[in-house]
Amino acid sequence: MNKLSLLDQFHIWRRKIRWNRQYKKGRWEYLKNNVEAPRYAKILESIKQDATAQPSVLDLGCGEGVLRLRLENETIGYFLGVDFSKVSIKTATKYNFKNSDFQVADLHYYKPPQEFDVIVFNEAFYYINDNVRAKVLNRILGKLKHGGILINSIYKEGVGCWEYFDIPELEQLDFSKVTSKKESTYWKVGVYKKM
Repeated sequence: MNKLSLLDQFHIWRRKIRWNRQYKKGRWEYLKNNVEAPRYAKILESIKQDATAQPSVLDLGCGEGVLRLRLENETIGYFLGVDFSKVSIKTATKYNFKNSDFQVADLHYYKPPQEFDVIVFNEAFYYINDNVRAKVLNRILGKLKHGGILINSIYKEGVGCWEYFDIPELEQLDFSKVTSKKESTYWKVGVYKKM
C-alpha cells in the first residue's frame, strides 16, 4: 500500500496539533540541553568526517533548529531545516542563521527543492507512517547528491525503521549506539553514503 488512509491522515493532523501545542508550552526545550548533546555530537562528527567540505545540509525534523545551533557557520555551505510544527519553525527563524532557511512541511508529502550533500532524519523517520516509509525515503534519496551522506538518528531501538536503509542505493558507513548520562537514554545513529 502506498497511500495514507483517511484515518492515517487524521492521526497525522492530530499529531501536528499536539506538537504545536507542546512547542508553545516549551515541552521540547530539553532538546537543547546536555542530555541530547551526545546524539548531536555524533551527527556533527559524521558530517565533518563523511561529507564534503562546507556541505549543503537538509535537516528533516529540525524542530527549533537545534542542529543548526550546534553547526558553526564556516562548516556548512547552506542549511535547510524542515519540520511540520509551525511553532517550532517560527522559533528557528528568529535565530537569523547565516545561509539557512526553515520551512514548515509534512514529510509524508515533502519534496526537497534541491539536491543536498547531507540529509539528516533527525528523530523523524519513525513518525512517518509505515505504509509510505519506503516511498518517502525514495523521494528524499532522490534529492541526495551522488556520494552524499544520509544520517538517521532514532531514539532507542527504532523497531520497524532500520530495514528501510538496507538498500543497494546506500552503503552503511557507521551504525552506533549513542548513550547519554541520563539513565536509559540512548539513540541509534546510522550513517549512509549514496552510491
